[in-house]
Amino acid sequence: MGITSRMIPTEDASARKREIEEKLKQEQETLSFIRENLEKSDQLTKGMVSILSSFESRLMQLENSIIPVHKQTENLQRLQENVDKTLSCMDHVISYYHVAKDTDRIIREGPTGRLDEYLACIAKIQKAVEYFQDNNPDSPELNTVKARFEKGKELLEAEFRSLLTRYSKPVPPILILDAISVDDELEVQEEVVLEHLPEAVLQDIICIAGWLVEYGRNQDFMNVYFQIRSNQLDRSIKGLKDHFRKNSASSGILYSPAVQTKRKDTPTKKAPKRPVYIPGTIRKAQNLLKQYSQHGLDGKKGGSNLTPLEGYDHDPRVKHHSDALTEKHGAATGKDDVLDIEIDSYIHCISAFVKLAQSEYALLAEIIPEHHQKKTFDSLIQEALDNLMLEGDNIVSAARRAIVRHDYSAVLTIFPILRHLKMNKSEFDSTLQGTAASTKNKLPTLITSMETIGAKALEEFADSIKNDPDKEYNMPKDGTVHELTSNAILFLQQLLDFHETAGAMLASQETSSSASSYTSEFNKRLLSTYICKVLGNLQLNLLSKSKVYEDSALSAIFLHNNYNYILKSLEKSELIQLVTVTQKKAESSYRELIEQQILTYKSSWFKVTEHLTDRNMPVFQPGTKLKDKERQVIKDKFKGFNDGLEELCKIQKGWAIPDKEQRDFIRQAQKRVVSDAYRAFLQRCANISFTKNPEKYHKYRPEEVEEMIEKLFDTSA
Repeated sequence: MGITSRMIPTEDASARKREIEEKLKQEQETLSFIRENLEKSDQLTKGMVSILSSFESRLMQLENSIIPVHKQTENLQRLQENVDKTLSCMDHVISYYHVAKDTDRIIREGPTGRLDEYLACIAKIQKAVEYFQDNNPDSPELNTVKARFEKGKELLEAEFRSLLTRYSKPVPPILILDAISVDDELEVQEEVVLEHLPEAVLQDIICIAGWLVEYGRNQDFMNVYFQIRSNQLDRSIKGLKDHFRKNSASSGILYSPAVQTKRKDTPTKKAPKRPVYIPGTIRKAQNLLKQYSQHGLDGKKGGSNLTPLEGYDHDPRVKHHSDALTEKHGAATGKDDVLDIEIDSYIHCISAFVKLAQSEYALLAEIIPEHHQKKTFDSLIQEALDNLMLEGDNIVSAARRAIVRHDYSAVLTIFPILRHLKMNKSEFDSTLQGTAASTKNKLPTLITSMETIGAKALEEFADSIKNDPDKEYNMPKDGTVHELTSNAILFLQQLLDFHETAGAMLASQETSSSASSYTSEFNKRLLSTYICKVLGNLQLNLLSKSKVYEDSALSAIFLHNNYNYILKSLEKSELIQLVTVTQKKAESSYRELIEQQILTYKSSWFKVTEHLTDRNMPVFQPGTKLKDKERQVIKDKFKGFNDGLEELCKIQKGWAIPDKEQRDFIRQAQKRVVSDAYRAFLQRCANISFTKNPEKYHKYRPEEVEEMIEKLFDTSA
């Protein structure tokens, strides 16, 4: 065991020694290899250093040879460039001396038809001017090119004027009417474009204007522009007026913006529809009101100018009055037609001015510099606007003169115009935005004048109704409706068509604090108060006029007819709705007045029916012989009844109740009262022998009495 343990370590040590020796041998071989490689690397490095040193030497030699050559070449190139630039500058400078000659022909021939080429020549001349001014201001060439430049500018200005004059034409009336038309059936309106100048011409004008502003330092062309376009604007509006006169005279058709009429040349389009104004309505009212103002107040004509109402038949007397009016004033119809056309034409011209002015501003904005646009536009529209305002002032002056003559129908001319002006005021103001205050104030001033004169006419009309004299020869002999009544109602009916305008007229004269903000409701109450005032004045005047009649029954028939006519007119025309704004019981009040007059009329029959009563009737027993005195009483009763019946029927048959319903009602009521009383009287006298000739006293059977009463108020009987 001891021997074995000592042998094992000895073997391990030998193996380890061999292993270490092998590793050492390998390391020595590796070291030897590295040394060899290092030696080779040193040799290569030394060779590379030698090559690089040789290359560097050669480069230095090359640089010392090339750099002087390069510098000489660079200097030569710079000299060549300087020579070229000098030659180019010389050519450029020399060209300025030839500009006048080179551009002479084009400048003399002008820019017409070759604007771009012409502007290019002007640009050359302008550069020559700048050159000589900067480099040789004393040279004669400067004066030459300056003169050529001024000549070119003058010809451009002349071309600007020529193009505007040659191609600016008035807008055709039909196109204007289409532009201001409104078709309610179309949800989206097709805007009519007013093309004032051909596109190519417009572009040339814009180009010339731009050059004159930027290079010509010239603003005179703006004056030329507004003068030419102002003339065309005015001619366009005058052409529209002439169109109205010619077409209305030849065909009788008024192309009103209020009436949907179709023109022959545009069958698919509706005529303009702006204000609600029907030509002819006012004319009829003016005919009647002129008749009233000229004859009714002067007391030279009696009668009544009734407007047909439902329930009113064609009573011959009523027809006589209206026929007299037609015959006497038929000659004025032509004049009134002309007035009607003028009103409608003026309304159209207001709308046309707004549309044309807007179109002119759109055109102007493309041509005139922005900071000059408002001033130029202001000048451009002055002539047309002044003519419109002058025409409006003439209408106001004519109305003022008519009011002095007590012709209150003149206010009816103002109503449609004033309403249209106010309807278009916001658009008018928008169009004139930016113009001078004097320009913007022209329309409000005209509106104020119309409202003032209109309110004056309304107030004076109300006073004339109150103060119309009670002249016997001016009273209808048959007790029918007085012309004062029919004309007052006719006037008020016209106010109904323009109730907002009339209310605003009255409100414009209010100075109270409550009128500081005019609302529609406030204006409506003012108009209602005014209508009630006219009706109140009319009622008082009619009551006064009725006293002219000596017969109280005829006076009652007269008042009945007038009150009934007023009530029916109010109800039919819806005036009653305006009246009840301030007088809730107006309708019942008139019915009470009518009933009172019927009762007063019935009392006229008391002198007939009183003979049929039991008063003074003798008391007798059947079969008893009457005394002479008692027989005479019965005879007197018969005679009184017969004479009274004949007299009343004879008189009242010539009276008139135009309203058939009222006439039949009064007849039936009176027939029933008289017939019942007469039948009762005959029954009491049936068995009494009071005369040998009963047919002498018993002249009429009850049926005959009824027939006689049935013929009351019937001139044909």
